[in-house]
Order: sequence, then C-alpha cells, then structure tokens
Amino acid sequence: MPDAPSIDIRPLASLDEYRAAVDLQYDAWGRELSDVTAATILKIGQRVGGVSAGAFDDNGRLLGFVFGLTGVEAGRIVHWSHMLAVRADAQNLGIGRRLKAFQHAAVKRVGAHVMYWTYDPLVARNAHLNFNVLGVRVAEYARDMYGDMGSTLSRGIGTDRFVVAWPVDASELAARRAEIAVAHDDAGFASAPVVNPELGGEVLCAPVAAGAPRLRVRVPVDIGAVQSADLAAAGQWRADTRAAFELLLAAGYRVAGFTADARSGAGHYLFSL
Repeated sequence: MPDAPSIDIRPLASLDEYRAAVDLQYDAWGRELSDVTAATILKIGQRVGGVSAGAFDDNGRLLGFVFGLTGVEAGRIVHWSHMLAVRADAQNLGIGRRLKAFQHAAVKRVGAHVMYWTYDPLVARNAHLNFNVLGVRVAEYARDMYGDMGSTLSRGIGTDRFVVAWPVDASELAARRAEIAVAHDDAGFASAPVVNPELGGEVLCAPVAAGAPRLRVRVPVDIGAVQSADLAAAGQWRADTRAAFELLLAAGYRVAGFTADARSGAGHYLFSL
C-alpha cells in the first residue's frame, strides 16, 4: 500500500513521547513483556549516536517507533536496531519500512557501515519485509537469543533468531537487492529439495552432503495462528527449522531470498551455495 502522507517520521523529542514508545511496546508484545526498553534508555541512546524515532499522525499520536544503538565492531562503526513496533490499527501503511529507512539515513550520517537486528525466522511476514523489501543478509542463527521475554510471541517456540545485516552503503545495498531479486525469479528454486518436508520428520541431509546448489526450508505463513491452534505443532516448527537452518549454514549455504504462498500455507527460505 502507498505511504500515508499525513504520517510524520521524526526523532522522539519529549518525555511524553518516550513514555508513549514504552506503552507501544506493551501494546505490540503484551502486558506481560518483561524485556522492556525504558524511556530513559530511549533518550540516552540518542545522545551517543543511536536512534529513537517515531511515526506520528496529524494529532501527534505515536503509531510506531524504532530504537537502536550505535557502537563499534572490529574497528568499524555499526548500528544495532533493537526494536521496531507499529500499532495494530496502523498496519499495512508502510510505517515499518519508513521507520527503517529513516534509521538507515540517520546511521549513515554518523558513519555506520552496517545495521544489524534480529527477527524470528518463523514469522513469514517479517522474512518478506527483511529480504524482499529491505534487502538484508543473514549473519548468524542464534538459539534462544533473548531467553524468556514474557511475550506471547515466544509462547511455545522460544526466542531463536536470525541476526541479519543491512548494508548502509548504497551500492552494496543495491547489489544485495539485485541478488535477492535474481533468486526470487530463479525457476530452479521451485523444484529445489525442501530439507524439512514434513512437520516432525527427519531433516534431509543427503542434498546438503551432495552440495545441491539450491535448497529450501519450509515455514508456516502464520506462526501466530499455529501457536493459537496447536502449541505443540508450533514448538515442532521451531525444532525442525532450527535443525535445518543450523545444518545449512554450517555447510556453507547462505540465504538467497524468501518466498511465500498463502494458498499452500507455506513460506520457503531459499538457500544457495
């Protein structure tokens, strides 16, 4: 959908706005959320090159926010985007993408080379946003990244995460997006082996050992619906995909892209050597 022109993306600038971002965390992830980023941290982060920015409507209501910290890795300035949330009644307006773009421009101004963040690889809509819209690459798969956060989103499936990297340099980003587009249009992936073809079944190691040039990992298109209907099945999705992701990454495969088919109820990560 096109961006809503009345939405203003800008840094958080008052105590009320910082507090509104805290409230939005509870709205997005549940009142039982234990790992809350406090208003003071949102403010302090800005003082040392971080980003605390919001999306505001015409009445000054906070519709979404993004928060990240800037630091140094191996002698280079990098940025870790820790949180992004959008109100349920403001979904599908392009707010998440616009917040990321604002953050990207802000960290470029302070000399950062790359932005990192995490997301749950079982959440297909976030996989689509990260790969097909933004153009990230996978840096690592992290088991139980955040432990028990007290959030309904982790109910039954824990907090395994992909750590993804988003290039800040425009030419590097364009090249990565081109790679993803090529993979998405590659007809060879449509018939590539799925290494976790059946829920609860054995992960197929033979194609990996043989060095198949294209492989896929299956995920549900709506893990939230699976959690609501069958918590044991949701946990099995985590176990199956964890085994598949760790096997492929250890074997030298990289995530080339992501596709989803609502009709079949499945999404697929596209892996290539």
